[in-house]
Amino acid sequence: MSGGRHRRRIRLVLPVAAATLAAAVAGALLTASADAATAVPTPVRATPSTAQIDARLSTALAGDDTAGETSSKASLSASTGSATVDPKIIGGAATTITKAPWMAQLWYGDTRGTSTTADDIGFFCGGAVVAPTKILTAAHCVKGYNWKAHGAVITGTPQLLSENANGTLNLHGGTVSGVWRQWNHTSYNPVTIDNDIALLTLPNPIKAKPIPMTTAGDTASYKTNTVAKVYGWGRTSSTSQNISDVLKTADLPIRSDATCSGFYGSDFVKGHMVCAGIPASGSDTGTTSACNGDSGGPLVVGGRIVGVVSWGVKDCVKQGAYSVFSKVSTYAGATYPRVEDTDITGDNYADVWVRNSSSKTGYHLPSKGGSLGSRVSWGSYAKWNLVVQADLNRDGYQDLIQRRTSDGDVYWRHYVPSTDKWASTPLADNWKTRRAILAPGDVTGDTLPDVLSVDSAGVLWIYPGKGDGKIGARVKAATNWTQYDIVRGHGDFNGDGRADLIVRNKSTGAVYLYRGTGKAGTGAFAARLKVATWPTTTYNVFDTVGDVNGDGKADLLTRTPGGTLYLYKGTGKNTSAIFATRVSLGTGFKTYDLFG
Repeated sequence: MSGGRHRRRIRLVLPVAAATLAAAVAGALLTASADAATAVPTPVRATPSTAQIDARLSTALAGDDTAGETSSKASLSASTGSATVDPKIIGGAATTITKAPWMAQLWYGDTRGTSTTADDIGFFCGGAVVAPTKILTAAHCVKGYNWKAHGAVITGTPQLLSENANGTLNLHGGTVSGVWRQWNHTSYNPVTIDNDIALLTLPNPIKAKPIPMTTAGDTASYKTNTVAKVYGWGRTSSTSQNISDVLKTADLPIRSDATCSGFYGSDFVKGHMVCAGIPASGSDTGTTSACNGDSGGPLVVGGRIVGVVSWGVKDCVKQGAYSVFSKVSTYAGATYPRVEDTDITGDNYADVWVRNSSSKTGYHLPSKGGSLGSRVSWGSYAKWNLVVQADLNRDGYQDLIQRRTSDGDVYWRHYVPSTDKWASTPLADNWKTRRAILAPGDVTGDTLPDVLSVDSAGVLWIYPGKGDGKIGARVKAATNWTQYDIVRGHGDFNGDGRADLIVRNKSTGAVYLYRGTGKAGTGAFAARLKVATWPTTTYNVFDTVGDVNGDGKADLLTRTPGGTLYLYKGTGKNTSAIFATRVSLGTGFKTYDLFG
């Protein structure tokens, strides 16, 4: 890295709290067995040009702003009201991208549309790849900024972006991407730095290997003295603003809530935050800490992210201080649905796929949050008797699982961005007698979406997904499921970050929630919980497509025998009250015989 403006000017990110501080085709292309003539809408995602990316990176590299603290720029979010804190890894050691392939550099550069550089906004944050199109980071790096218009993400390199002597940018072998969507926790507080967690969605999948987040039930990772690893490119000294040219890591022991509160008082929010490290010595010597530039980066235990670098003390070495992180287990219920938020139109609202019973034409009905838009044709679906919406390769484009009527063969139909075409790959043979086929998401806890089915004998099987559209050998999860006439699932209904199932007893009409545990086999679901009584005279169709209203909670669609479609918005509660009062989405849905 050349000296350049970056080494002299950039001040990186960690606010002080409160007053103290492309997917390639996997498998065969469209086969003769599929409906080759079916017209399918092509997903559209605008990606920035190389020139636009370069301009953003150059502005960011020259920047001297701190994320979350640019209130002097009138159009941006308010300042924390505190002095700038420094996120850095002081006392750590250099590491390689092979050991941390999921690390991401988040660069934000906005020229504000003017010819002067005086009002430019440029800053840097860390992040971690948690899915092929998803970057986990801190909310103070995201809230108030337009990452789609001004952001860029670099992955695949341990070296920080730099500028060559001739002024050109050097990615050091890394891959750069624009940003398509952003989300930060809705309760993020820029003053207290509470609920400091966010996700960026990339327009296309990247090759960097993801790292999973921990789950809501994880307590072992937060036991006192558990050794965690923090990663980042932040400052390496309390006496210099220079940040590290290479990726660094350090071991930090987890501290108890009492210890953290003892030093930070009410600034430390128990349950929302976790602190780690040896008490700082007051100088670089004897201190190991996150610091400016590490914001948004991961704290890792056992191969899973348990914390996100959030805040600390000014210059990071104040005697007795600890690094503070957002506690990921607390935010699993809010964050996991955002990782698995694939929908047909790409607007963060789960859409409804249907087939007309007479014409056999398939359609999708785009969700508008509380209503459905005009239907869009997918052409003839006469050859199929089951369609399930999914994203088996986690590329951010919604797929379909389709069962052919003639022989029961099941295909995975997916969009291939590199060719701008749809392809169909065989998924299973002769599933004609399967009573149900569904794709609820990650059931086994490995972050990869799975396929489930109920066979003619009532056995529930899990087919572990491999993340590339393929599935592994089946694992028995339950028996005696002939009692259910409806088995559905897509997403997390009780807010713990795990995929769940909704079933109905065909005799009594009782509706049950099977809560996912994140385990494979017979322990995959907890004991059923009754949530409603809806016999066939009340509803004859259940449909689960994910988060229809965009609040991060899985929803349920039901249809009456007369054809009225209702939306039951998920509440995310871990009780029988998992749905809010129903909302009508319209009438006339009796004409549809397949729901995705």
